[in-house]
Amino acid sequence: MAVLIDPPAWPAHGRLWSHLVSDSSFAELHEFAAANKVPRRGFERDHYDVPADLYDALVTAGAKPVSSRDIVHRLSRAGLRRRKAHAMARREPGAVLLRPRRLQRGDLVAVPATSGVVSAPGLRVGVERLESWGLRVRLDDHVLDRDSRLSYLAAGDDVRAAAFTGAWLDPEASAVIVARGGYGSQRVVDLLDWRRLAEAEPKVLVGFSDATALHQAVAARLGLATVHSHSVTSLGAATTQSAEALRRLLMEPDTVTDLLADRASETVVAGISRGVLVGGNLALLASDVGTPFSRSAAGGIVLLEDTGEAAYRVDRLLTQLLRAGWFAGAKGLVLGAFTGCDDPVELDVVLEDRLAPLGLPMVRHVDVGHTSSSAPMPLGVEAVLDADVGSLMLTRPALV
Repeated sequence: MAVLIDPPAWPAHGRLWSHLVSDSSFAELHEFAAANKVPRRGFERDHYDVPADLYDALVTAGAKPVSSRDIVHRLSRAGLRRRKAHAMARREPGAVLLRPRRLQRGDLVAVPATSGVVSAPGLRVGVERLESWGLRVRLDDHVLDRDSRLSYLAAGDDVRAAAFTGAWLDPEASAVIVARGGYGSQRVVDLLDWRRLAEAEPKVLVGFSDATALHQAVAARLGLATVHSHSVTSLGAATTQSAEALRRLLMEPDTVTDLLADRASETVVAGISRGVLVGGNLALLASDVGTPFSRSAAGGIVLLEDTGEAAYRVDRLLTQLLRAGWFAGAKGLVLGAFTGCDDPVELDVVLEDRLAPLGLPMVRHVDVGHTSSSAPMPLGVEAVLDADVGSLMLTRPALV
């Protein structure tokens, strides 16, 4: 077990570079690098890039000189090789995203509160449901906190950011399911160290509503597919059918092909299209435009849902996305539930007036969103929308 370094033979930025690795663990590698003042920003996937002028000092400090071929062999043998195609990294809008591993009985689910104040009874019921699937659950220490100044936030921004970071970097956790929605995730994403998060093993992120900000950020910065579905508290109130659909998607993804199977929908614009699923909560998508975390609908089949928005506000949100060019290059539209909106008839007119002129295959009244019976939707994976028959077929399982 050792820290290894190959000869400085790799040209970049007018200099020659070496690769610094460990054939034991990333923890050993990071500890050695920190002790020798190698900056963390030099880490990429499975190695540090270090300039030639540090080579001798690192060898003196204990790094073992080996060939570049030996570096690759030792990393692969130790199970620490992370190929670029399988690493979390930025990917262009419309690209199929990296799929995390499916969950198995005994896996650990980490639960942070990233948004609004969490109800203890609702959280408890949701946790019991996850445990009934054979999963272990670890709640963040501050999951039931309330911010001392802003009553609608579950703890301060720094506390919630630390909670998400801790959950994502937890080496035992295979999934992060947010405790609830509300508001606050947009205040968190700017505080996260995305380079550090990219060093973790890919894991499943689950949530909806305010978690749309997290879905967008994880897709934009980590290039990782996520799951738009119940938070832990809403899972506790979910119907048996809805909870079972999420369990199957997470634990038996090979059995999930048509995301709209046994679900009603209405054709607005006929046609068939293929694209990568993208979207979520309409208000969050519109308010994300112009930020580094906004991932456009280019090449995508767009999912939209919301709650408590009057028809004119939905009009304003859609108009903002249209004017910003967010829909440019989109392939299809799946309009979910718009619950608690004032006039459903007028709302349908607004949605059709704003979106039908795009000429994309479109279905509406799909049960996805703020309902107890909501269907789970993987984001970042490819699907085929047949608006004529109301099907949304995955081209491969949502999780590996």
